[in-house]
Amino acid sequence: MRKFFGYVWKGLDGLRKTLHLLFLLLIFGFIIGGLSGSIPKIPKKAALVLAPEGEIVEQRSGDPIELAIAEARGDGSNETLLRDLVEALHVAKDDARIAAVLLDLRYTSGAGQPTLDEFARAIDDFRRSGKKVVAFGEAYERDTYFLAAHADEIHLDPMGLVAFEGYDRYRRYYKAALDKLGVDVNVYRVGVYKSAVEPFIRNDMSAEDREESQVFVNALWDTYVKSVATARKLTPEAFSSYVATLSARVQAAKGDASKVALDAKLVTALTSYPDVEQRMIKLVGANDDGDSFADVDLKDYLRVAHAEKKLKKTDGPQVAIIVAAGEIVDGEGKAGTIGGKSMSETIRKARLDDDVKALVLRIDSPGGSVLASEEIYRELLAYKETKRPLVVSMGDLAASGGYYISAPADEIWASPATITGSIGIFGLFPTFNRAIDKIGVSTDGVGTTPLSGVRLDRPVNPAMATLLQSVIEHGYDEFLARVSKGRNKTRDEVHAIAQGRVWAGRDALRIGLVDHLGSLQQAVEAAAKRAKLAEGKYSVRYREPELSWAQEIAQSFKTRTAAIVLRYGGSADPQLLQTVQLARRDFGPLEREVLRLNRAAVPGRLYAHCFCSVR
Repeated sequence: MRKFFGYVWKGLDGLRKTLHLLFLLLIFGFIIGGLSGSIPKIPKKAALVLAPEGEIVEQRSGDPIELAIAEARGDGSNETLLRDLVEALHVAKDDARIAAVLLDLRYTSGAGQPTLDEFARAIDDFRRSGKKVVAFGEAYERDTYFLAAHADEIHLDPMGLVAFEGYDRYRRYYKAALDKLGVDVNVYRVGVYKSAVEPFIRNDMSAEDREESQVFVNALWDTYVKSVATARKLTPEAFSSYVATLSARVQAAKGDASKVALDAKLVTALTSYPDVEQRMIKLVGANDDGDSFADVDLKDYLRVAHAEKKLKKTDGPQVAIIVAAGEIVDGEGKAGTIGGKSMSETIRKARLDDDVKALVLRIDSPGGSVLASEEIYRELLAYKETKRPLVVSMGDLAASGGYYISAPADEIWASPATITGSIGIFGLFPTFNRAIDKIGVSTDGVGTTPLSGVRLDRPVNPAMATLLQSVIEHGYDEFLARVSKGRNKTRDEVHAIAQGRVWAGRDALRIGLVDHLGSLQQAVEAAAKRAKLAEGKYSVRYREPELSWAQEIAQSFKTRTAAIVLRYGGSADPQLLQTVQLARRDFGPLEREVLRLNRAAVPGRLYAHCFCSVR
């Protein structure tokens, strides 16, 4: 009898635990559901409002919780995903509810020209549906005007201006400061144009760096002028004349810069935002409150589009897109970087998925760790052994390690303004013996081999210097071998266009580093064609590092909870926030240089990195 009741008790206790768990899961579900909100409704006739915030990027960086906190504070985001903008326009083109697009460019800081071109192509495609695109800006600079140029109407605030700063490449140089601190940066590199290390060993730009930089910034400006002039139906000469004589024109107009832009036909109207709202009411009608036009923003529109897409989702052949954006680092990559391990795992999962019939690798990277680049390269080779197409689409940057991982592709597509090449390798090792000498500290001792005593507080000995340079040269030869194999060129042919030199996409096409100039969409179509997939008979899916279900729930819960708490009572000193933002702006570039030096200053590690960004 006692044993019987014991079984009963254990059974009841097990039932209690099960019910308790189910009850907790039910409560947790209600919390997540309450924080998620409902699917927004789109008016029967509305304008899609695209107001990119911050930089337009291939892949967002930063911790999701920090992003939620910034959004809850009303600070907005400092990044907008390119794919979100393109997808929204693609869906809206065939959506009867969307009658027009308002392109609000007051809050974006721009992007690289290839990224802007992808967005502009989507705007052009949307306009082919016969629906209007209206752009508004309080002022237009280089990047914002590139986008506005593709609109049907360009509205400029009467107090604004249209000014173009062109492209430039300026860097900070630290040798004099390092000398004062007593720090020696020992550099080992291959390639006369491999200038990534120059800030640490020079006080100015080398002749080789100046030569290549002038060539590719000229190429970027040339493609910019042609693209904008074509979009506005102007001659390149008329546009260039406006840029060259802007100061004189504004002076002659007694400072009325907006009228100068209007007279030059760079904008279609001088209009305040309230007047733009009235224009949009004429196009799409008023909202329910009657105080503005009927609209839906990017975030809400994509929520609806994704929900509707899920209802129609079917299994079948896929062209997978994997985005490789940011510096290439060893191990797991955080948001905004490419981890050798995590990226390889993402490619591996695509390789093992039988529904994936072709792979497009979208690269926007200056490179980084050679070891991590090789890890990714090997996984791409494993994918190619399955006899499925591999196509690379280059964004703003695909240089050094970014080109290394492009090498196995069947086809490489780039924008005319993509910065690519920089085929070269370096390593560096800082030593601080002069710094400690200044304060009366010395280092002495004994060792057993020629490599003993390699320390930060001693000069690099000749044996170690010879070893490091030899390893660098071997790494360069391996880099050349991978490019030679992928590009069907000899080692000498690749060496002649390598040596760390950077090329604009249009020049990279001429010398055979890329196969075609075009968009991501064209690269996807090329991959589908190679896989013999009929148009309309395949889906396109982005593949990203996967979180476990527990990680997804925990991250979603923490992110939404942080947003709710701040929205309903959390606050921070606005003056403090402004001070932090200014500090990040002013000291951010220096901080990034120090972090790069810290990452690179590992004995025996090789780096294929191009510090070739432009402004």
